[in-house]
Amino acid sequence: MSETRHCPAVLIAAPASGQGKTTVTAALARLHRNQGRKVRVFKCGPDFLDPMILERASGAPVYQLDLWMIGAEQSRRLLWEAAAEADVILIEGVMGLFDGTPSSADLARHFGVPVLAVIDGTAMAQTFGALALGLARYQPDLPFAGVLANRVGSLRHAQLLEGSLTEGLRWYGGLSRETAIELPSRHLGLVQASELNDLDLRLDAAAQALGGSCESALPPSVAFAAPQPYTVDALLAGVRIAVARDEAFAFTYGANLDLLREMGAQLSFFSPLHDAQLPEADSLYLPGGYPELHHRALAANLPMLTAIRAHHQLGKPVLAECGGMLYLLDALTDVAGERAELLGLLPGEAVMQKRLAALALQSVALPEGTLRGHTYHHSLTQTELTPIARGQSPNGGRGAEAVYRAGRLTASYVHFYFPSNPQASAALLAP
Repeated sequence: MSETRHCPAVLIAAPASGQGKTTVTAALARLHRNQGRKVRVFKCGPDFLDPMILERASGAPVYQLDLWMIGAEQSRRLLWEAAAEADVILIEGVMGLFDGTPSSADLARHFGVPVLAVIDGTAMAQTFGALALGLARYQPDLPFAGVLANRVGSLRHAQLLEGSLTEGLRWYGGLSRETAIELPSRHLGLVQASELNDLDLRLDAAAQALGGSCESALPPSVAFAAPQPYTVDALLAGVRIAVARDEAFAFTYGANLDLLREMGAQLSFFSPLHDAQLPEADSLYLPGGYPELHHRALAANLPMLTAIRAHHQLGKPVLAECGGMLYLLDALTDVAGERAELLGLLPGEAVMQKRLAALALQSVALPEGTLRGHTYHHSLTQTELTPIARGQSPNGGRGAEAVYRAGRLTASYVHFYFPSNPQASAALLAP
């Protein structure tokens, strides 16, 4: 293929986490959507919660981009496909603009997408300009669109911030400091979109506030080159896979589910919290989520516990990631010391911590093949099982997560990105 597709695009980044990137990206997405444009949003890095918000804001699926976990070619394919249908592409960065290897800046440079820097203007005046200039000039070859201020206190405050910009840096406006706009968080990040009853009101309020203070014109057009030809083998043709999805288990990559379907799998979704039985299934996929917030309700759903135990006893495949793995243990204890007995398919217990226990990209060499993914959790697990493999982080960060196996059951803290190795992913779930 030699076709190039052009689409206005911008990468929304910040000096650090907590600056309000998701709020601004969601506000921009809803603003363009409300103006009748087709918006496609992507999220840099291995994140589940931000995409839930961004999907509601844009009205379209949100996929991850990352030069390591997703890979440059798969990221190119996702952008190229989006450029065929979108009027504007927004990419939310991860952490600080230059943090990590690869960073948001690396991705912006690789695809030629200009950066819009979001800076929290709280308790700041002219220093805002110095910070903006540093972001714009730190790497001279980085395409840079301009600066947007978040959490602006007043019109006068916005004028001070705008006036501090030098060397022709473009001012994209400011988003006010209003509680009706801010998105609430908990220990793993933003609260899930499904839990926010007023989310659409917040998004519309943020879009209106942003539209009243900044330019709503489209960002610069970017040329996206066509990816290499790509085919997927029907490795899971006719395989019925039951996927847990509810308030406790919702951390799934859209690309994972797409790949399973492309390989021929038939997906059925069920709730370990609310359902009394499993769908008819050859395999079971338990993704991560917040089981620690619902562990007593999970423990009380005895028919579901019985159904999953029976599935395992029949020798059918089970793949459990992070929160899904906690569900398999003998028991889980939350930060308040409340203990609940769960499935008991993996010997051991987990205890929630008040601080982060691990955060790292992971590459895991399994017997089925090497898969990439990431780990991010606040619990510590003790088990007598010997791992069949351990992850390695490309950044040398904490992690080295263990992967456990009991029969056809595979469990780990690692959230696997299935397209990183379709054959290995299929082997984990094939009957």
